[in-house]
Amino acid sequence: MKRFTWRTNLIISLSAASLLFYLINYLVFRDPAFMLRLTTLQLGFTPISVILITLFLSELLGRKEKRARLQRLNMVIGAFFSEVGTTLLKLFSNFDPCCERLKESLIVTTDWSDQDFAAARIQARNYDYGVEIKVDNLEELGSYLIEKRAFLLRLLENPNLLEHELFTELLWAIFHLTDELAYRVDVRNLPATDYEHLANDIQRAYGFLVSEWIAYLQYLRDSYPHLYSLAVRTNPLNPDATPEVK
Repeated sequence: MKRFTWRTNLIISLSAASLLFYLINYLVFRDPAFMLRLTTLQLGFTPISVILITLFLSELLGRKEKRARLQRLNMVIGAFFSEVGTTLLKLFSNFDPCCERLKESLIVTTDWSDQDFAAARIQARNYDYGVEIKVDNLEELGSYLIEKRAFLLRLLENPNLLEHELFTELLWAIFHLTDELAYRVDVRNLPATDYEHLANDIQRAYGFLVSEWIAYLQYLRDSYPHLYSLAVRTNPLNPDATPEVK
């Protein structure tokens, strides 16, 4: 025999309790007319209760929960850039022969407005992320990504990432590139076709990373100005960046 669910048990218990109180009221006061008026009044208020609970309270709680989820998500993104993303952006830029054009549009300052960030996003979206393979840089990139592989795996296991599709795409692109480089025994002796394949993988991750980095900086500016100040002072695309406050 199938057992009742906890919801069914709760409904039965509350209904029985309600009937018990009505029965006590009748036995004590013997006033069925008053009970009928009271029941009608309560039934009339039921739709209002539903409106208050469903439309207002539920929406309020939903917004609060959504803010909490976004907060947890941004903490994950912050950990990524602190541990991997910022350095990785610099490593990717070493493969970009035209990186100076991108750097010029991403010299972020503490005075940047929403319009500045919007312009930077447009520049990043329209930029041609060209990648020119350099063997020394490829070795350095492979060693770095393999070293951070366990950290990247832990990020992929985080359920909060389901809230951010683009950041998840970024992680998958980086993780795929990590796997590709991990399987190469000697990146100094690869055919030209394989270098082209790796260049495409780097290009994909590079574009995702720049876009997410811009969005992350804007979030820091709005929510954590002290962290934003440090991010500006350690901008991997700014050759004059220094963590020292001047």
